[in-house]
Amino acid sequence: MTFRSRVLKLHPAALVLGSFLSLIFAGTFLLKLPFSTMGGHIFWADALFTATSAVCVTGLAVLDTGSYFSLFGQGVILCLIQIGGLGVMTISVALFRWFGRSVAFRHRMAMQDLFAHTPREDIFGLVKSIIYFTFGVEAFGAVVLSIYWGRELPIPTAVYRGVFHSVSAFCNAGFSLFPNSLMDYSGSLLLNVTIGGLIVVGGIGFPVLYDLQSWFVMRRKKRTRLSIQTKTVLLTTLFLILAGMVMFGFLEKQMLTGSLPPGSRLLAPVFQSITCRTAGFNTVDIGSLKDATLAMMIFFMFFGASPGSCGGGVKTTTLALLTAFTLSRIKRKRRVNIFRKSIPNETVTRSMSLILISIGIIGTTVFLLLVGDTASGVHPEISKRSFLAFLFEVVSAFGTVGLSMGITPMLDPFSKYIIIFVMIIGRVGVLTFSYIIVGAGVGNGIEYAEENLMVG
Repeated sequence: MTFRSRVLKLHPAALVLGSFLSLIFAGTFLLKLPFSTMGGHIFWADALFTATSAVCVTGLAVLDTGSYFSLFGQGVILCLIQIGGLGVMTISVALFRWFGRSVAFRHRMAMQDLFAHTPREDIFGLVKSIIYFTFGVEAFGAVVLSIYWGRELPIPTAVYRGVFHSVSAFCNAGFSLFPNSLMDYSGSLLLNVTIGGLIVVGGIGFPVLYDLQSWFVMRRKKRTRLSIQTKTVLLTTLFLILAGMVMFGFLEKQMLTGSLPPGSRLLAPVFQSITCRTAGFNTVDIGSLKDATLAMMIFFMFFGASPGSCGGGVKTTTLALLTAFTLSRIKRKRRVNIFRKSIPNETVTRSMSLILISIGIIGTTVFLLLVGDTASGVHPEISKRSFLAFLFEVVSAFGTVGLSMGITPMLDPFSKYIIIFVMIIGRVGVLTFSYIIVGAGVGNGIEYAEENLMVG
Protein backbone atom coordinates (compact mmCIF):
# COMPACT_ATOMS: atom_id res chain seq x y z
CA MET A 1 0.00 0.00 0.00
CA THR A 2 1.47 3.34 -1.06
CA PHE A 3 1.81 6.35 1.20
CA ARG A 4 -0.81 8.24 -0.84
CA SER A 5 -3.38 5.45 -0.50
CA ARG A 6 -2.78 5.28 3.25
CA VAL A 7 -3.34 9.03 3.56
CA LEU A 8 -6.56 8.84 1.53
CA LYS A 9 -7.92 6.17 3.88
CA LEU A 10 -7.43 8.29 6.99
CA HIS A 11 -10.44 9.67 8.82
CA PRO A 12 -11.04 13.38 8.06
CA ALA A 13 -10.20 14.22 11.69
CA ALA A 14 -6.82 12.50 11.33
CA LEU A 15 -6.22 14.38 8.08
CA VAL A 16 -6.85 17.70 9.80
CA LEU A 17 -4.55 16.88 12.71
CA GLY A 18 -1.85 15.51 10.39
CA SER A 19 -1.93 18.62 8.22
CA PHE A 20 -1.43 20.91 11.22
CA LEU A 21 1.38 18.76 12.64
CA SER A 22 3.16 18.67 9.28
CA LEU A 23 2.99 22.45 9.01
CA ILE A 24 4.24 22.87 12.59
CA PHE A 25 7.27 20.64 11.99
CA ALA A 26 8.06 22.39 8.70
CA GLY A 27 7.83 25.78 10.41
CA THR A 28 10.06 24.59 13.25
CA PHE A 29 12.86 23.62 10.87
CA LEU A 30 12.56 26.90 8.98
CA LEU A 31 12.76 28.93 12.20
CA LYS A 32 15.76 26.86 13.28
CA LEU A 33 17.75 28.06 10.25
CA PRO A 34 20.59 30.46 11.22
CA PHE A 35 19.23 33.35 9.14
CA SER A 36 15.78 33.14 10.75
CA THR A 37 16.99 34.93 13.87
CA MET A 38 19.03 38.06 14.45
CA GLY A 39 21.60 36.19 16.54
CA GLY A 40 21.70 33.10 14.31
CA HIS A 41 20.58 30.69 17.03
CA ILE A 42 17.35 29.47 18.60
CA PHE A 43 16.69 26.45 20.82
CA TRP A 44 14.59 23.64 19.35
CA ALA A 45 11.95 24.05 22.09
CA ASP A 46 11.60 27.76 21.34
CA ALA A 47 11.40 27.15 17.58
CA LEU A 48 8.74 24.47 18.07
CA PHE A 49 6.80 26.67 20.50
CA THR A 50 6.86 29.65 18.12
CA ALA A 51 5.86 27.54 15.10
CA THR A 52 3.02 25.91 17.03
CA SER A 53 1.78 29.25 18.32
CA ALA A 54 1.79 30.64 14.78
CA VAL A 55 0.12 27.65 13.10
CA CYS A 56 -2.46 27.40 15.88
CA VAL A 57 -2.94 31.22 15.62
CA THR A 58 -2.41 31.52 19.37
CA GLY A 59 0.06 34.36 19.78
CA LEU A 60 1.86 33.19 22.92
CA ALA A 61 5.52 34.06 22.46
CA VAL A 62 8.60 32.94 24.36
CA LEU A 63 10.69 35.35 22.26
CA ASP A 64 9.98 38.87 21.05
CA THR A 65 8.89 38.55 17.42
CA GLY A 66 10.01 42.00 16.32
CA SER A 67 13.52 41.99 17.77
CA TYR A 68 14.60 38.34 18.02
CA PHE A 69 13.61 37.12 14.56
CA SER A 70 15.05 38.38 11.29
CA LEU A 71 12.93 39.57 8.40
CA PHE A 72 13.03 36.03 7.01
CA GLY A 73 11.98 34.55 10.34
CA GLN A 74 9.13 37.03 10.67
CA GLY A 75 8.08 36.11 7.13
CA VAL A 76 8.00 32.44 8.10
CA ILE A 77 5.84 33.26 11.13
CA LEU A 78 3.50 35.33 8.94
CA CYS A 79 3.10 32.48 6.44
CA LEU A 80 2.45 30.00 9.26
CA ILE A 81 -0.22 32.33 10.65
CA GLN A 82 -1.91 32.68 7.25
CA ILE A 83 -1.90 28.97 6.43
CA GLY A 84 -2.80 27.99 9.97
CA GLY A 85 -5.63 30.50 10.08
CA LEU A 86 -7.19 29.34 6.85
CA GLY A 87 -6.39 25.70 7.57
CA VAL A 88 -3.98 23.51 5.67
CA MET A 89 -6.85 21.52 4.19
CA THR A 90 -8.40 24.70 2.77
CA ILE A 91 -5.18 25.63 0.99
CA SER A 92 -4.70 22.08 -0.30
CA VAL A 93 -8.23 21.78 -1.67
CA ALA A 94 -8.01 25.21 -3.32
CA LEU A 95 -4.68 24.39 -4.98
CA PHE A 96 -5.94 21.04 -6.24
CA ARG A 97 -9.01 22.68 -7.78
CA TRP A 98 -7.03 25.51 -9.37
CA PHE A 99 -4.60 23.03 -10.97
CA GLY A 100 -7.48 20.93 -12.27
CA ARG A 101 -6.77 17.96 -10.00
CA SER A 102 -9.51 15.88 -8.41
CA VAL A 103 -9.98 16.09 -4.64
CA ALA A 104 -10.38 12.91 -2.63
CA PHE A 105 -13.70 12.29 -0.93
CA ARG A 106 -12.11 12.25 2.53
CA HIS A 107 -10.57 15.65 1.87
CA ARG A 108 -14.01 16.99 0.98
CA MET A 109 -15.39 15.43 4.16
CA ALA A 110 -12.63 17.13 6.16
CA MET A 111 -13.65 20.48 4.69
CA GLN A 112 -17.28 19.66 5.46
CA ASP A 113 -16.41 19.06 9.13
CA LEU A 114 -14.37 22.26 9.33
CA PHE A 115 -16.60 24.80 7.61
CA ALA A 116 -20.18 23.57 7.36
CA HIS A 117 -22.77 22.96 10.08
CA THR A 118 -25.05 21.08 7.65
CA PRO A 119 -24.20 18.92 4.61
CA ARG A 120 -23.81 21.03 1.49
CA GLU A 121 -23.08 20.29 -2.14
CA ASP A 122 -21.22 23.53 -2.85
CA ILE A 123 -18.26 22.84 -0.55
CA PHE A 124 -15.82 23.94 -3.28
CA GLY A 125 -17.72 27.19 -3.71
CA LEU A 126 -17.42 27.72 0.03
CA VAL A 127 -13.67 27.13 -0.08
CA LYS A 128 -13.24 29.57 -2.96
CA SER A 129 -15.27 32.20 -1.14
CA ILE A 130 -13.17 31.70 1.99
CA ILE A 131 -9.93 32.29 0.08
CA TYR A 132 -11.17 35.37 -1.78
CA PHE A 133 -12.84 36.91 1.26
CA THR A 134 -9.82 36.34 3.50
CA PHE A 135 -7.33 37.98 1.16
CA GLY A 136 -9.76 40.79 0.37
CA VAL A 137 -10.36 41.72 4.00
CA GLU A 138 -6.69 41.36 4.90
CA ALA A 139 -5.71 43.59 1.97
CA PHE A 140 -8.18 46.25 3.08
CA GLY A 141 -6.87 46.12 6.66
CA ALA A 142 -3.28 46.25 5.44
CA VAL A 143 -3.96 49.39 3.39
CA VAL A 144 -5.60 51.18 6.32
CA LEU A 145 -2.83 50.22 8.75
CA SER A 146 -0.10 51.09 6.24
CA ILE A 147 -1.57 54.57 5.79
CA TYR A 148 -1.77 54.96 9.56
CA TRP A 149 1.84 53.93 10.22
CA GLY A 150 3.01 55.76 7.09
CA ARG A 151 2.64 59.02 9.00
CA GLU A 152 5.47 58.10 11.38
CA LEU A 153 7.53 55.44 9.55
CA PRO A 154 9.18 54.99 6.14
CA ILE A 155 6.72 53.64 3.55
CA PRO A 156 8.28 50.13 3.21
CA THR A 157 8.30 49.67 6.99
CA ALA A 158 4.76 50.97 7.33
CA VAL A 159 3.49 48.63 4.59
CA TYR A 160 5.26 45.65 6.14
CA ARG A 161 3.81 46.35 9.58
CA GLY A 162 0.39 46.93 8.07
CA VAL A 163 0.41 43.59 6.26
CA PHE A 164 1.79 41.68 9.26
CA HIS A 165 -0.72 43.04 11.76
CA SER A 166 -3.66 42.80 9.34
CA VAL A 167 -3.02 39.09 8.72
CA SER A 168 -2.35 38.49 12.41
CA ALA A 169 -5.58 40.24 13.40
CA PHE A 170 -7.89 38.60 10.84
CA CYS A 171 -6.46 35.15 11.64
CA ASN A 172 -6.94 35.96 15.35
CA ALA A 173 -3.25 35.19 15.96
CA GLY A 174 -2.23 38.09 18.19
CA PHE A 175 1.40 38.20 17.02
CA SER A 176 2.79 41.71 17.04
CA LEU A 177 6.07 43.28 15.96
CA PHE A 178 6.00 45.52 19.04
CA PRO A 179 7.44 44.25 22.36
CA ASN A 180 4.38 45.44 24.34
CA SER A 181 1.80 44.45 21.71
CA LEU A 182 -0.38 47.51 20.95
CA MET A 183 -0.13 49.30 24.31
CA ASP A 184 1.46 52.35 22.68
CA TYR A 185 -1.66 52.76 20.50
CA SER A 186 -4.35 52.40 23.17
CA GLY A 187 -5.72 55.85 22.32
CA SER A 188 -5.76 55.50 18.52
CA LEU A 189 -9.34 55.24 17.30
CA LEU A 190 -8.39 54.20 13.76
CA LEU A 191 -6.02 51.43 14.84
CA ASN A 192 -8.39 50.08 17.52
CA VAL A 193 -11.35 50.02 15.13
CA THR A 194 -9.34 48.44 12.31
CA ILE A 195 -7.68 45.73 14.39
CA GLY A 196 -10.86 45.10 16.37
CA GLY A 197 -12.94 44.86 13.21
CA LEU A 198 -10.53 42.38 11.63
CA ILE A 199 -10.63 40.25 14.78
CA VAL A 200 -14.44 40.16 14.87
CA VAL A 201 -14.78 39.33 11.16
CA GLY A 202 -12.16 36.59 11.40
CA GLY A 203 -13.68 35.20 14.59
CA ILE A 204 -17.36 34.78 13.69
CA GLY A 205 -16.59 31.91 11.32
CA PHE A 206 -16.49 31.37 7.58
CA PRO A 207 -19.86 29.56 7.50
CA VAL A 208 -21.50 32.67 8.97
CA LEU A 209 -19.75 34.97 6.51
CA TYR A 210 -20.77 32.74 3.60
CA ASP A 211 -24.37 32.61 4.86
CA LEU A 212 -24.47 36.40 5.20
CA GLN A 213 -23.09 36.79 1.68
CA SER A 214 -25.67 34.40 0.24
CA TRP A 215 -28.49 36.11 2.14
CA PHE A 216 -27.41 39.57 0.97
CA VAL A 217 -27.15 38.46 -2.68
CA MET A 218 -30.33 36.38 -2.84
CA ARG A 219 -32.70 38.38 -0.63
CA ARG A 220 -33.90 40.53 -3.56
CA LYS A 221 -34.50 37.53 -5.84
CA LYS A 222 -36.28 35.25 -3.40
CA ARG A 223 -37.19 35.07 0.25
CA THR A 224 -34.25 33.71 2.20
CA ARG A 225 -33.54 33.29 5.88
CA LEU A 226 -30.37 33.24 7.87
CA SER A 227 -29.50 29.89 9.41
CA ILE A 228 -29.75 29.19 13.13
CA GLN A 229 -25.96 28.94 13.13
CA THR A 230 -25.61 32.50 11.82
CA LYS A 231 -28.24 33.99 14.15
CA THR A 232 -26.77 32.28 17.20
CA VAL A 233 -23.19 33.29 16.41
CA LEU A 234 -24.05 36.94 15.72
CA LEU A 235 -26.24 37.33 18.80
CA THR A 236 -23.79 35.57 21.12
CA THR A 237 -20.81 37.49 19.76
CA LEU A 238 -22.57 40.83 20.20
CA PHE A 239 -23.63 39.92 23.73
CA LEU A 240 -20.11 38.84 24.73
CA ILE A 241 -18.51 41.99 23.33
CA LEU A 242 -20.97 44.29 25.11
CA ALA A 243 -20.87 42.31 28.37
CA GLY A 244 -17.07 42.18 28.36
CA MET A 245 -16.82 45.90 27.67
CA VAL A 246 -19.16 46.81 30.54
CA MET A 247 -17.53 44.40 33.01
CA PHE A 248 -13.99 45.46 32.10
CA GLY A 249 -14.90 49.13 32.44
CA PHE A 250 -16.56 48.52 35.81
CA LEU A 251 -13.82 46.31 37.28
CA GLU A 252 -10.92 48.43 36.04
CA LYS A 253 -12.53 51.83 36.60
CA GLN A 254 -9.64 53.04 38.76
CA MET A 255 -7.01 52.07 36.20
CA LEU A 256 -8.96 53.54 33.29
CA THR A 257 -9.54 56.89 34.96
CA GLY A 258 -6.12 57.06 36.58
CA SER A 259 -3.24 55.86 34.43
CA LEU A 260 -4.73 55.89 30.92
CA PRO A 261 -5.17 58.99 28.78
CA PRO A 262 -8.75 60.15 28.07
CA GLY A 263 -8.81 58.67 24.57
CA SER A 264 -8.03 55.20 25.89
CA ARG A 265 -10.67 55.07 28.62
CA LEU A 266 -13.44 53.96 26.27
CA LEU A 267 -11.34 52.24 23.62
CA ALA A 268 -9.48 49.96 26.05
CA PRO A 269 -12.58 48.16 27.44
CA VAL A 270 -14.03 47.65 23.96
CA PHE A 271 -10.75 46.44 22.47
CA GLN A 272 -9.93 44.07 25.33
CA SER A 273 -13.46 42.67 25.27
CA ILE A 274 -13.00 41.83 21.58
CA THR A 275 -9.45 40.53 21.75
CA CYS A 276 -9.58 38.49 24.98
CA ARG A 277 -11.83 35.85 23.42
CA THR A 278 -9.41 34.75 20.75
CA ALA A 279 -7.00 37.32 19.29
CA GLY A 280 -4.38 38.06 21.96
CA PHE A 281 -3.54 41.68 21.24
CA ASN A 282 -3.58 43.96 24.26
CA THR A 283 -3.60 47.71 24.80
CA VAL A 284 -3.26 47.44 28.61
CA ASP A 285 -0.83 45.58 30.85
CA ILE A 286 -2.50 42.20 31.49
CA GLY A 287 -0.32 41.40 34.51
CA SER A 288 -1.51 44.52 36.35
CA LEU A 289 -5.24 43.77 36.05
CA LYS A 290 -7.34 42.79 39.06
CA ASP A 291 -8.03 39.14 39.82
CA ALA A 292 -11.72 39.63 39.11
CA THR A 293 -10.91 41.03 35.66
CA LEU A 294 -8.57 38.14 34.91
CA ALA A 295 -11.23 35.64 36.02
CA MET A 296 -13.71 37.28 33.65
CA MET A 297 -11.18 37.10 30.82
CA ILE A 298 -10.55 33.41 31.54
CA PHE A 299 -14.29 32.79 31.06
CA PHE A 300 -14.26 34.63 27.74
CA MET A 301 -11.08 32.87 26.55
CA PHE A 302 -12.53 29.47 27.42
CA PHE A 303 -15.47 29.87 25.04
CA GLY A 304 -13.38 31.73 22.45
CA ALA A 305 -14.47 32.30 18.86
CA SER A 306 -17.13 30.69 16.68
CA PRO A 307 -17.08 27.37 14.78
CA GLY A 308 -15.38 27.37 11.40
CA SER A 309 -13.30 30.45 12.25
CA CYS A 310 -9.63 31.11 12.84
CA GLY A 311 -10.07 31.09 16.62
CA GLY A 312 -10.18 28.35 19.23
CA GLY A 313 -11.98 27.63 22.48
CA VAL A 314 -15.15 25.57 22.93
CA LYS A 315 -16.91 28.16 20.73
CA THR A 316 -19.68 30.71 21.16
CA THR A 317 -22.36 28.31 19.92
CA THR A 318 -21.51 25.95 22.78
CA LEU A 319 -22.11 28.77 25.25
CA ALA A 320 -25.44 29.58 23.59
CA LEU A 321 -26.44 25.92 23.63
CA LEU A 322 -25.41 25.54 27.28
CA THR A 323 -27.55 28.57 28.18
CA ALA A 324 -30.53 27.25 26.21
CA PHE A 325 -30.13 23.80 27.77
CA THR A 326 -30.06 25.25 31.29
CA LEU A 327 -33.16 27.35 30.68
CA SER A 328 -35.05 24.40 29.17
CA ARG A 329 -34.27 22.23 32.19
CA ILE A 330 -35.31 24.99 34.61
CA LYS A 331 -38.63 25.18 32.74
CA ARG A 332 -38.80 21.35 32.83
CA LYS A 333 -38.83 21.04 29.05
CA ARG A 334 -37.36 18.02 27.30
CA ARG A 335 -36.17 19.69 24.10
CA VAL A 336 -33.69 22.54 23.65
CA ASN A 337 -35.07 25.21 21.33
CA ILE A 338 -33.25 28.17 19.76
CA PHE A 339 -34.99 30.65 17.44
CA ARG A 340 -38.04 28.37 17.24
CA LYS A 341 -35.95 25.44 16.11
CA SER A 342 -35.29 22.28 18.13
CA ILE A 343 -31.65 21.31 18.48
CA PRO A 344 -30.89 17.56 18.08
CA ASN A 345 -30.28 15.80 21.40
CA GLU A 346 -27.02 14.42 20.01
CA THR A 347 -25.72 17.97 19.47
CA VAL A 348 -26.71 18.96 23.01
CA THR A 349 -24.99 15.91 24.49
CA ARG A 350 -21.87 16.53 22.40
CA SER A 351 -21.65 20.13 23.60
CA MET A 352 -21.92 19.08 27.25
CA SER A 353 -19.21 16.46 26.73
CA LEU A 354 -17.04 19.05 25.01
CA ILE A 355 -17.24 21.40 28.00
CA LEU A 356 -16.51 18.67 30.55
CA ILE A 357 -13.55 17.25 28.60
CA SER A 358 -12.15 20.74 28.05
CA ILE A 359 -12.35 21.55 31.76
CA GLY A 360 -10.59 18.25 32.50
CA ILE A 361 -7.78 19.03 30.04
CA ILE A 362 -7.30 22.53 31.45
CA GLY A 363 -7.34 21.31 35.06
CA THR A 364 -4.81 18.56 34.38
CA THR A 365 -2.51 20.93 32.50
CA VAL A 366 -2.58 23.54 35.26
CA PHE A 367 -1.70 20.85 37.82
CA LEU A 368 1.28 19.67 35.74
CA LEU A 369 2.55 23.23 35.40
CA LEU A 370 2.19 23.86 39.13
CA VAL A 371 4.22 20.75 39.91
CA GLY A 372 7.24 22.40 38.28
CA ASP A 373 6.29 25.95 39.26
CA THR A 374 8.31 28.29 37.03
CA ALA A 375 6.62 31.47 38.20
CA SER A 376 9.28 32.07 40.86
CA GLY A 377 11.45 33.86 38.33
CA VAL A 378 8.71 36.22 37.21
CA HIS A 379 7.73 39.57 38.67
CA PRO A 380 7.02 39.20 42.43
CA GLU A 381 3.42 40.35 42.05
CA ILE A 382 2.76 37.66 39.43
CA SER A 383 4.64 35.05 41.45
CA LYS A 384 2.20 35.59 44.32
CA ARG A 385 -0.62 34.74 41.91
CA SER A 386 1.10 31.74 40.30
CA PHE A 387 -2.05 29.59 40.22
CA LEU A 388 -4.05 32.33 38.51
CA ALA A 389 -1.15 33.05 36.16
CA PHE A 390 -0.86 29.39 35.11
CA LEU A 391 -4.62 29.02 34.75
CA PHE A 392 -4.70 32.16 32.62
CA GLU A 393 -1.82 30.83 30.50
CA VAL A 394 -3.39 27.41 29.94
CA VAL A 395 -6.83 28.76 29.05
CA SER A 396 -5.18 31.28 26.74
CA ALA A 397 -3.34 28.42 25.00
CA PHE A 398 -6.44 26.22 24.85
CA GLY A 399 -8.56 29.07 23.45
CA THR A 400 -5.70 30.00 21.06
CA VAL A 401 -5.89 33.53 22.46
CA GLY A 402 -2.30 34.49 23.20
CA LEU A 403 -2.76 36.78 26.19
CA SER A 404 -0.40 36.21 29.10
CA MET A 405 0.32 37.62 32.53
CA GLY A 406 4.03 37.49 31.68
CA ILE A 407 5.10 33.92 32.48
CA THR A 408 5.45 32.63 28.90
CA PRO A 409 9.17 33.53 28.49
CA MET A 410 9.88 31.95 31.90
CA LEU A 411 8.49 28.50 31.06
CA ASP A 412 10.96 25.62 31.27
CA PRO A 413 11.21 23.17 28.33
CA PHE A 414 8.82 20.66 29.94
CA SER A 415 6.19 23.37 30.51
CA LYS A 416 6.65 24.62 26.94
CA TYR A 417 5.91 21.18 25.53
CA ILE A 418 2.77 20.97 27.66
CA ILE A 419 1.55 24.34 26.41
CA ILE A 420 2.39 23.27 22.85
CA PHE A 421 0.16 20.21 23.24
CA VAL A 422 -2.68 22.32 24.63
CA MET A 423 -2.39 24.82 21.76
CA ILE A 424 -2.71 21.99 19.23
CA ILE A 425 -5.77 20.59 20.99
CA GLY A 426 -7.33 24.04 21.14
CA ARG A 427 -6.81 24.70 17.42
CA VAL A 428 -7.72 21.28 16.04
CA GLY A 429 -10.55 20.77 18.50
CA VAL A 430 -11.32 18.44 21.39
CA LEU A 431 -13.90 16.53 19.35
CA THR A 432 -11.38 15.95 16.57
CA PHE A 433 -8.99 14.37 19.06
CA SER A 434 -11.79 12.23 20.48
CA TYR A 435 -12.62 10.93 16.97
CA ILE A 436 -8.96 9.98 16.46
CA ILE A 437 -8.66 8.24 19.85
CA VAL A 438 -11.98 6.39 20.15
CA GLY A 439 -13.22 6.51 16.54
CA ALA A 440 -16.30 8.11 15.04
CA GLY A 441 -18.56 5.08 15.21
CA VAL A 442 -21.86 5.36 17.06
CA GLY A 443 -22.98 2.59 19.40
CA ASN A 444 -25.64 2.23 22.07
CA GLY A 445 -23.48 0.05 24.29
CA ILE A 446 -24.90 -2.46 26.76
CA GLU A 447 -28.23 -1.51 28.30
CA TYR A 448 -29.02 -2.80 31.82
CA ALA A 449 -32.01 -2.48 34.13
CA GLU A 450 -32.55 1.04 35.44
CA GLU A 451 -31.90 2.09 39.03
CA ASN A 452 -32.10 5.67 40.30
CA LEU A 453 -29.14 7.63 41.67
CA MET A 454 -29.33 10.67 43.95
CA VAL A 455 -27.76 13.83 42.54
CA GLY A 456 -27.47 17.43 43.72
